[in-house]
Amino acid sequence: MGENKNLLVVQDLIKCFPVRKGLLQRTQARVCAVDGVSFAIRRGETLGLVGESGCGKTTLARTILRLISPTSGRVIFDGRDVFALESHELKRLRRDMQIIFQDPFSSLDPRMRAGESIAEGLAIHRLGTREEQHEAVSEILRKVQLQPDHADRYPRQFSGGQRQRIAIARALVLRPKLVVCDEPVSTLDVSIQAQVLNLLMSLQAEYGLTYLFISHNLGVVEHVSDRVAVMYLGKIVELAGRRELYQHPQHPYTQALLSAIPVPDPRARRERVALRGDIPNMAHPPAGCRFHPRCPFVMARCREEEPALKDIGDDHHVACWLIE
Repeated sequence: MGENKNLLVVQDLIKCFPVRKGLLQRTQARVCAVDGVSFAIRRGETLGLVGESGCGKTTLARTILRLISPTSGRVIFDGRDVFALESHELKRLRRDMQIIFQDPFSSLDPRMRAGESIAEGLAIHRLGTREEQHEAVSEILRKVQLQPDHADRYPRQFSGGQRQRIAIARALVLRPKLVVCDEPVSTLDVSIQAQVLNLLMSLQAEYGLTYLFISHNLGVVEHVSDRVAVMYLGKIVELAGRRELYQHPQHPYTQALLSAIPVPDPRARRERVALRGDIPNMAHPPAGCRFHPRCPFVMARCREEEPALKDIGDDHHVACWLIE
């Protein structure tokens, strides 16, 4: 796949946070929430990013968008190095990179009307006159299946699903190329989740959007994604096309996650892969493969050497010594 077909390329991205203790707040350790992550997202596709809570998914997304500064690594967006841009260049680039946050209530200013929140990006980037901005807000509200007069209401006057539609409208009013969806339906009722997911997919088809879709719900990710990346303790352990990954998971962690998905047929049986122990402390990750303390197939090599993410064919990448 040529790089010109990739909208986003992430290369060896690392983001560490200092752990400070004592009266003088001296650094005692570092927590690498993202530790050497590399992948690419093709134009117009949806890459699902899954993993347990605390594995680094949101930190990875915010570092890609340069909402937080990286420790090292590169992010190439549409041919430009995001971390090398000056502030004025980054401001222009932010029109093309937007995010939909998990909680629509806390991400919307309660003192601003919905229309003001949506139009804020247009005002910051000085796009159009006031009349043109007002028309753009009305149009995007219709696109997310709300009414133009909803622009005059405050966030508290909407339901959770409506607030998330406003958050989607705010992200899409600038016509971005990449949208990071950070758990966009996890706080919604199941019936509303389906409506919002279908809305995101229809808007993607209409505007030619590229999504990085973050979730811990593998059922949701299967519904919306073209490819899926599985993250564990700051690293990607498996990356493959949706059908390939769900039908032929290779990493034991992926197998365990998929075995936990509820089966809608009560007569059907799925063999559950149980993991032992808890997620290790990220300030002191285990040597070798980070998953080995919980892996049911652990070998001596797993405790000593860290496996690299390797292509095993059909664009399926796995970081596991069992594949060797």
